[in-house]
Amino acid sequence: MTNQTSFIFDTELHLVVLTGVSVTTLVGLRAELHNVPTSSIFLHTHREYLAHDFQRSNHANDFARWVSTALHEEALAEKLAAIDLLAFTTMESLREALINTVDEYLSALDRPSPECRAEEAFHFCQSRNFVLPTGLVAKSVNDFFEKMKKLSSASLYFHFFEARLRLGHRTNDFSRWLADQGRRDLADAIDGLNPYTRTLDELREDIVQIGIGAQGKA
Repeated sequence: MTNQTSFIFDTELHLVVLTGVSVTTLVGLRAELHNVPTSSIFLHTHREYLAHDFQRSNHANDFARWVSTALHEEALAEKLAAIDLLAFTTMESLREALINTVDEYLSALDRPSPECRAEEAFHFCQSRNFVLPTGLVAKSVNDFFEKMKKLSSASLYFHFFEARLRLGHRTNDFSRWLADQGRRDLADAIDGLNPYTRTLDELREDIVQIGIGAQGKA
């Protein structure tokens, strides 16, 4: 991604494939949440945010949506949807939070675990990802914000969502690089943006505005 002075913008192609694992019960969901690869957990909690026309919904992850529409367990769906993805820095910690949420619900359930019809089963998928260069390279901090204006949604998603959580970098790639350039103020400002409450277009614009504000203070 980076060398000492330049930021190299990458992008990512996603090939979604079935894992061969499907469940029709809440107990089954809990068991497979423990077994499936972290790439599957990431896909099912994040893929809606990659959609260019992303609209904020009540159930922004696949698990919450299935629990609501197929099992009709709305109380649990709300709990799964309310998990704050920004609070996690590893996929394993997010996996644990999902499992704990289902466990707590099951332990309080005073009836058999719900089951859906076979045609409504939850099919676990995972993403095979291919990282490619975009051809965009920022030579300076000012150039970085200029390049940001033309950055694709896929590249923005890769450097902001994937780098922080799936790749375990604990912050987004942009903030890491800006901090290395001695601009901790800009790094902190970008790190303070919550990507889960914005569309990708809004996130890009907010990052650009941080750069414009910094230039105005120079």
